[in-house]
Amino acid sequence: MNRPDTSSEIRMDTSNLYREEVFTDNTVGTLRRLSPVTADGEADSSRPVQYVGSTQVLTSAGPLPLSFEIEAGSLTDAAAAFGDAAKQAFEKTMDELRELQRQQASSIVVPKAGMDPMGGAGGGMGGGKIHLP
Repeated sequence: MNRPDTSSEIRMDTSNLYREEVFTDNTVGTLRRLSPVTADGEADSSRPVQYVGSTQVLTSAGPLPLSFEIEAGSLTDAAAAFGDAAKQAFEKTMDELRELQRQQASSIVVPKAGMDPMGGAGGGMGGGKIHLP
């Protein structure tokens, strides 16, 4: 009987814990404030608070979820920077999608393994099928 590999344990990094709070305007998106804490749950002032925004953009292919970090020193600053950070995240995502499309369009068509390049397993001309990698 095959057993799953249990040689490496799954453990949380207790030196990198955060308390998460979620804020929303019920319209545009949500802000998550991640406040660093010690292993005992007490505030850890030696590490900075992090802000993460999330929203959805409607595209012709349907809603596109976006999640992005916001450089801010307070919740007010994070809310004010939300729009610009969302636009940057959207532009970056679209650039990545265009790059993936470019790579897909330029990929080489390779015959399926074991197929005769002249038309299939039986050889001869025509009748072959193109298989994309």
